Formats: sequence, structure tokens, C-alpha cells
Amino acid sequence: MSPPDTQHDYKQQGEATAEAQRRIQEDLERRENQQPKQAQQGAMQAGARKYPEPPLTGQHLETPGVEADLALKPMYDAPYYKGSGKLQDKVAIITGGDSGIGRAVAVLYAREGADVAIVYLNEHQDAEDTKAAVEAEGRRCVVIPGDVSDRAFCFEVVKSVVDEFGRLDILVNNAAFQLHVMEFEDLTLEHFDRTLKTNLYGYFNMAQAAAPHLQAGGAIVNTGSVTGIQGSKNLLDYSMTKGGIHAFTRSLSAHLMPKGIRVNAVAPGPVWTPLNPSDKEAPQVAHFGEQVPMKRPAQPEEIAPAYVFLASAQMSSYITGEILPVIGGYGGS
Repeated sequence: MSPPDTQHDYKQQGEATAEAQRRIQEDLERRENQQPKQAQQGAMQAGARKYPEPPLTGQHLETPGVEADLALKPMYDAPYYKGSGKLQDKVAIITGGDSGIGRAVAVLYAREGADVAIVYLNEHQDAEDTKAAVEAEGRRCVVIPGDVSDRAFCFEVVKSVVDEFGRLDILVNNAAFQLHVMEFEDLTLEHFDRTLKTNLYGYFNMAQAAAPHLQAGGAIVNTGSVTGIQGSKNLLDYSMTKGGIHAFTRSLSAHLMPKGIRVNAVAPGPVWTPLNPSDKEAPQVAHFGEQVPMKRPAQPEEIAPAYVFLASAQMSSYITGEILPVIGGYGGS
């Protein structure tokens, strides 16, 4: 037992510390009360040009969603992005390349010197528009319709691209199926199966078909999602597949490392593409993206440079098995 005077000293010390803490609190409260009240901040704009902020045009599309039908057109052409030959004379396959992120990636890959093959479901006008945009950059483009959940189709895609261009250097797995379900009991087996077949089987099929044709320095870039990191209560099946894509990315990167092939993923947050207006009703679409700290959805051209970075041997040769979140900021309080 401590001597009585020592106990008394410790007690006084505790009282003094508590009083010091109260002084700090009172001083902070006084300073905060003196600060002028800040008006509600709008969406963050840090890009080369201004991007749309909620409320957006409330529009609902029939799945799978056609970009040409969107009243508010996604911004994909990145007019201030200057190419520098980072993918010069490479050949890339981009699934879901007809619109949204895929279209923006196709344009920037072409601007960096790559020829591009676009794989898409049935959005023929969108695919032709993307083809024209790639060709406007001075590169070749082929468009191939079909379903990536069909294994034979995936192998045929790779064969036809190699026959056409003589090589394959980059695979971008980007095709996706997404539909919100408000009640768990309403998630049907057909719906669940379609999500897994497109988002997981499709990535597996394309990667397995492409891998034998990729040489050292080649790259696979998968599209994950913030939902695969944080989950989403109304996107149970989609979130599960995106988490699976992240795990697939890390596992495949280790498997292909001895061959000099890098495998990475981009995990976007909300992005303005046909996928979301075909998933939500118009009133929800109007507020799409406002929940993130930047208070707006990304435009495809803001996401596409990450795909250039991960595909380019000049920029990311020491990066493989990584998941790169591009999610509009992390909140905190």
C-alpha cells in the first residue's frame, strides 16, 4: 500500500488533469461557436472540367441499358488527357466495352497507341459508337457481340482477336450484370445465377482463354467494385461477385507471376453509366452518387486512367494482385 501522502498526491494529480481536460473542451467549444456557419458544400469538382452533380436526370432504362438512350450522356472522351505511347502497338480486349467505363477505357487505350477489340452483349449502336471513337484516335477496333458467360464464345473471341491482330497484350474484364433487390426473399435463383454467370464465370472464361496468348509484360485488369469491399444490402449477389473478383484477381496474379503477367483490379464507386439507370427507378437515379463524400458519381473518363495505369508496363511494372479503389473519397467523422 502506498503511503497516505503519496495517495493524496495522486488524487490531486487526477483532479488537476481532469480540470485541464475541461479547459481544453471549453476552449474548443468557444472556438467552434465563434466560427461562422458554413453553407452546405456542393459536390467536389477537382477535374479538368466540371462534372454533373445530383440531382441528375431521372431516367429509367430497360436492362442491359443503352448509352445512346441516356438523356444525360456519360462523359468518356477525356479531352484534356494527352496520350504518350504508354500502350503503343498493344492489343487489348475489353468486355463490356461498348459503353460506360469500357468505352472510356477503349478511347484512352487507343489514345495511348493500342488497337482494341470490344466485346458486348447486344447494344449494337453503342458498340459502333465506341468503334468510331477508337478509330478517331487513329487505331483499329473490332466489335464482337455475345455472352461472356458462354465459355465457347470467350475462347472464340480470343482466337478471332489473335487472328485479326496477331497478338494479345491486355485483357480488361468489365462486363457486368446488376439489379437491386430490396427484399432478400425476392432474389430469385434465376437472378442469382445470371449475376454469377456474367460477373464470375465471364471473368474466369475470358482470363483462361486469354492467358496462353499473353506474353511477359502482358496485363489483365478486372473491374471490381466498392460493393466488393464494403458490401451493399440491396446488391447481395452483385457484391458477392465483386468480392469474388477481388479474390480472383489476387489469386490469379500469384499464379501468372512466373510468366511475367500482371493481374490487378479497379474497384470503382458510383459511376454514371447505363448500368445504373437500368438498375434503379427514375427517382433514385436522380440522386445517384450523392452519398459519397464527393457528393456526385464519377464520370467514366475519371475512372479510365486507372485502367491505363494498371495496363502500362512503364507505369505499374511492380504492381500485381492489387485492388485499386476509385470511390469518390472516404468519409469519416
